[in-house]
Amino acid sequence: MPIISLLNPKGGSGKTTLSTQIARAFHERGAKVLLVDSDPQGSASDWHAAREDNPVPLLAYGRPENMKALPGVAAPYQYVFIDGAAKLEGMIAAALKVSDVVLIPVQPSPYDIWAASDLVDLIRARQEVTDGKPKAAFLISRSIKRTRLGQETAGALSEYGLPVFDACTIQRQAYPRTASEGLTVFDTDAPEAIAEINAIADELINFLTNGSEHHGTDR
Repeated sequence: MPIISLLNPKGGSGKTTLSTQIARAFHERGAKVLLVDSDPQGSASDWHAAREDNPVPLLAYGRPENMKALPGVAAPYQYVFIDGAAKLEGMIAAALKVSDVVLIPVQPSPYDIWAASDLVDLIRARQEVTDGKPKAAFLISRSIKRTRLGQETAGALSEYGLPVFDACTIQRQAYPRTASEGLTVFDTDAPEAIAEINAIADELINFLTNGSEHHGTDR
C-alpha cells in the first residue's frame, strides 16, 4: 500500500490537478485508491464535493498530527495519494513522514525551479534518517507545447540530484474545465490529456518498483 504525496510549498504548481487526475487514473485501472486532502484551503475537497457520485474516496486532514493515523486508515487501499499543502511546513513534514514516494510538481518557470530548493532539502534530511525513504522525483506540469521550456526545465531540475519524470502535463483547458465539475479528463473526450495522465501513472508504477534506477531526464 504505497502512499504517494504530491508536494510543493509553492502555490499553483499543479498539486491538486495532478493528485486528482492520477488517483482517478489508478481507479480506472481497477485499483482501490484513496485521495487525501492535506491542504486547509481544501481544493481537493471542493473538487470531490462538486460531484455527488465521485468514484474516488477522499479523506481530509487539516492538522499535521492527524497524518500519523494515515498508514492505519489507508491499509485497505492499494494506492494512497496526498494532495499536499502550500506554505505549511508542519503539514509537509507530516506528509513526508508517512510517504513512500514524493512527486514534486513544477511548472516550467525559473521561479518554480528555485522554489523547490527548500523542499528538496527537507526530503534529503528525511532520507538521511530513514535509509532513503521517501523516494522523490520531479514532475513537470503545465508545460507549453512546442517550446524548449520543458527540456530546459528538466535539465535545471536534474541539478538537484533527483529524477525528473519523462511524462508531464501540457497546458490544456481540459484540466481546469473538468476540475470545476468534480470530474477528470477520464470523463471527457480528451485523448491527449488522458494519454498524459496514463503516461504519468505508468512511470509512477515503474518508479515505485525501481526507485533510484529511474533517471527520466532524456527528453
